[in-house]
Amino acid sequence: AAAAAAASGAATEQPTPAPRTNMMPRLQSKFCRLCGGSMAIVQPQGDSEWRHVCNSCGYIDYFNPRMVVGCVVEHEGKILLCKRAIEPCKGLWTIPAGFMEIGESSAAGAERETYEEAYARVQVLSQYAHWDIPVIGQAYILFRAKLAPPFTFSAGPESLEVELFDPASIPFEQIAFSSVSITLRHYLQDMASGQWHLHHGVIDKVQGAAPNDP
Repeated sequence: AAAAAAASGAATEQPTPAPRTNMMPRLQSKFCRLCGGSMAIVQPQGDSEWRHVCNSCGYIDYFNPRMVVGCVVEHEGKILLCKRAIEPCKGLWTIPAGFMEIGESSAAGAERETYEEAYARVQVLSQYAHWDIPVIGQAYILFRAKLAPPFTFSAGPESLEVELFDPASIPFEQIAFSSVSITLRHYLQDMASGQWHLHHGVIDKVQGAAPNDP
């Protein structure tokens, strides 16, 4: 609303700069994407949240949580894992997953990430888990999937190795992310019982926690 009023030439009341408190978000952008002016973190009038606001034109640049999508891929009773070739957690194991792209569904994104990281074609069976991690602004949408023809896999550019693991041999002490560790533990329980559930929850990490911290 402030940006629209400024563009029309109408007088606008400037938002009050935010005090330096621990609740204020870290500055994510320094320059306005519309006019190039400097940005400040302020609480606009009538808004309950701190926002990135241009000091020149009043444009509000919203920063929203990002969605991570991926697959728990099963083949002949084994689980497909990738050893990461990039940071964070280089050298640790994870399921194939990554950030969803504009123009794709969450399931299509999960299939794409699986091919990019493991060169594996998969058939998505159902949504399996949804984890919110508020402190890092991410939501994980993970799917059950099975290998599809030609039933092959190999390390993509972001992976050092790709391997099928027996449930008993999954290296939980070397899993890269707590969201993946939690998902795999649920998966093995459901796999053993033969009853599949949709899992959801909030992973309440503290500031500064490592990606694989509980």
